Amino acid sequence: MPKIFMKTPLVEMDGDEMTRILWAKIKEKLLLPYIDLKTEYFDLGLSQRDKTEDEITVEAAEATKRLGVAVKCATITPNAQRVEEYGLHKMWKSPNGTIRRILDGTVFREPILAKGILPYLPAWKQPIVLARHAYGDVYSAVDLTAKKGERAYLVLEDEAGNVRKKELVHAFEEEGVVQGMHNLLPSVASFAHACFRYALERGLPVLFAAKDTISKQYDGAFKQVFNEVAKEYLPALEERGLWYLYTLIDDAVARIVRSEGGILWACKNYDGDVMSDMVATAYGSLGMMKSVLVSPDGKYEYEAAHGTVTRHYYKYLKGEETSTNSVATIFAWTGALKKRGEIDGTEELVAFSERLERATLSAIEAGEMTGDLIPLFHREGVCPKKLSTDDFLSAIEQRL
Repeated sequence: MPKIFMKTPLVEMDGDEMTRILWAKIKEKLLLPYIDLKTEYFDLGLSQRDKTEDEITVEAAEATKRLGVAVKCATITPNAQRVEEYGLHKMWKSPNGTIRRILDGTVFREPILAKGILPYLPAWKQPIVLARHAYGDVYSAVDLTAKKGERAYLVLEDEAGNVRKKELVHAFEEEGVVQGMHNLLPSVASFAHACFRYALERGLPVLFAAKDTISKQYDGAFKQVFNEVAKEYLPALEERGLWYLYTLIDDAVARIVRSEGGILWACKNYDGDVMSDMVATAYGSLGMMKSVLVSPDGKYEYEAAHGTVTRHYYKYLKGEETSTNSVATIFAWTGALKKRGEIDGTEELVAFSERLERATLSAIEAGEMTGDLIPLFHREGVCPKKLSTDDFLSAIEQRL
């Protein structure tokens, strides 16, 4: 059969460690034999980011704005140990954070459900889609260490440099630390619009949570903006039997735990970072969690929700067999290819992406899976079999 034609390229961002290995194997086994794959390739591996002083990350984000669809491999955000390990010039910032800032995007994370993979919470019958505001807060914060006797202030200056407001944060009687973070109300509004649009697209009610009882100005602004934006979408939500609720983050956690799922849960940046991992783990595995960054003007960047699987990478380098879950990375590719096909009107590309997803899930449902899923799998009449990284991809390939 002729390969499936792509009208427009998508942005391809390569990554680090074991997920970089998976990336190449997925393309070789599951994509290139069937698709005339067109991409603009950017190597976001840590060494290349260091070599280009992280300019390549900016270039990849700008290309995403131009082409509209991107797929990204997991990447390392270096700490002090990584700086030494890779001989870096500096401790570069998170590439995900850079891309999110440039696209002003909202991150939506959703579990990939397969028959036999049972959530740790039996009540969860449907996916919980977690929406994470991807700007500001602690990820763009400034922090300092303070000596005994020092004072920290929060100061606002006008454009002429005149002090408009000055508040004492703390007078340090002992050594300590202090942090200042910010956000932008237009960004919060874009986040809210993205959440309601995505919820209507997926047919989900919306739950938004913050802590305005404690953070009266900061979280209070989030609540106010979100509630104002909600008024625009309430008629459409109610027409479809859906709802919107603002509540405190601790109450939201309790509601989510006892729910059946089928909710879009909108969170601030840090809350979304933490809760998305909680939701993914409770559904079974981070290897079964997909993620998409959506900009206000309809640009999409797909990736797996997990990291670079460092432990397996070190085993791979030693020549040892690995059993690495590639499902979320496969679904990053299918998500991007499906969206490219939808935008370009290439029905064959959409259909292929859906077939690849079905082939992936059918392998698991037949008991062929990687080691992380074995303890989670319970299906009558099916005995799970642990496959290596390559054998799992081959099991999908055979079904495809």
